[in-house]
Amino acid sequence: MTRNALLAYCLDKPGAWQDEPWEGDIVVKVGPKIFAFLGSESESGSAVGVKCGATREAADEWLLRYPDDAWVMAYIGRSGWNTLRTDGAIPDDELLEAVDASYDAVVRKLPKKDRPTEP
Repeated sequence: MTRNALLAYCLDKPGAWQDEPWEGDIVVKVGPKIFAFLGSESESGSAVGVKCGATREAADEWLLRYPDDAWVMAYIGRSGWNTLRTDGAIPDDELLEAVDASYDAVVRKLPKKDRPTEP
């Protein structure tokens, strides 16, 4: 899956918008919260950071299934965030499901006033 295709998929989510909180690092947010870390273009778009589980233990399932293509995100990994390689063994449909799950997890935590409405 290409970086541009993944970014477009993320931005198609209700209420999703692109931000660059750190120079050159692209993230996609819903409301004020990040649900996908795409990093910088210089990284070739080969990975995406997403919330993979409510707990670290749940997110570890990705590490067990794809040991060469999934790893714990620095700083926020203890909260269930992983980095998934987009040009490795993880099928595109599973990557998109991971983005969907991350988006849904973040939306559920938003105050009702900040939640997007379906079109």
